[in-house]
Amino acid sequence: MDHRTSPWHGIMVATALPLRDDLAIDYDAYAEHVSWLIAQGCDGVVPNGSLGEYQTLTDDERARLVRVAVEAAGDGSRVMPGVSAYGGAEARRWAEQAAEAGAGSVLLLPPTAYRADARAVRAHYAEAARAGLPVVAYNNPHDTRVDLTPALLAELHGDGSVVAVKEFSGDVRRAYEIAELAPGLELLIGADDVLLELAVAGAAGWIAGYPNALPAACAALYRAATARDLDTALPLYRSLHPLLRWDSKPEFVQAIKASMDLAGRHGGPCRPPRTPLDEERYAAVRAATEKALAEGLA
Repeated sequence: MDHRTSPWHGIMVATALPLRDDLAIDYDAYAEHVSWLIAQGCDGVVPNGSLGEYQTLTDDERARLVRVAVEAAGDGSRVMPGVSAYGGAEARRWAEQAAEAGAGSVLLLPPTAYRADARAVRAHYAEAARAGLPVVAYNNPHDTRVDLTPALLAELHGDGSVVAVKEFSGDVRRAYEIAELAPGLELLIGADDVLLELAVAGAAGWIAGYPNALPAACAALYRAATARDLDTALPLYRSLHPLLRWDSKPEFVQAIKASMDLAGRHGGPCRPPRTPLDEERYAAVRAATEKALAEGLA
């Protein structure tokens, strides 16, 4: 069921990238994965995000994945491609490609690999917005070293450049400050391990990692949390949290792919510079995944 009222609402899964042993993309497997996620109760997908290893893709691969996602989803409004780039001109080109493919919205980091000031950030988002698709800002100060503070987000929203923000700072207090400073800007849960806190705070969606492995359980958790049904949500959250917290670790791609493999989905390898989980981390992911599966959380 589609629970959205806007293309960026609901559970938008940041899709993992199925790679063959030679690290080539398996586009057929990717199409099947997109269709399966939607059939399992997710509302849409986010190709070419960090979980999708977009930094390792060629331009042709990145563009083709958007087209495959739109076709597999059956409705382009369900697809929110990542269009992150070094600067606004490149981000706009990716947003234009997403629009041409029929996507409903795009997800955009601040300038990557450059610690931009507020003026540069505003210009970056304004340029991408010129492509015509709704832009969801992605605040990940841990990786970009650019913090989209509530005050800066209010400016971006006031400029008409962004409609929502994927909040990945980990500071759940920001939800309330964003609502005060930019009441029309919608909050999307950006890290799996603060899902309950941000859902209760009024999030309109979740750009999600762990539904790649356990979509039905994650969908049940999200629906209960946004309905503020804590009797249902809190036990689920406690059971899933040993996995969800991997979404906020540097090895999140490898961890989620490992959980996919254990759950009977194709996770597979990652492209460099990511390397396989070491023995200790893999054991922790495996134990948490097998425990969730034994509890019927799939």
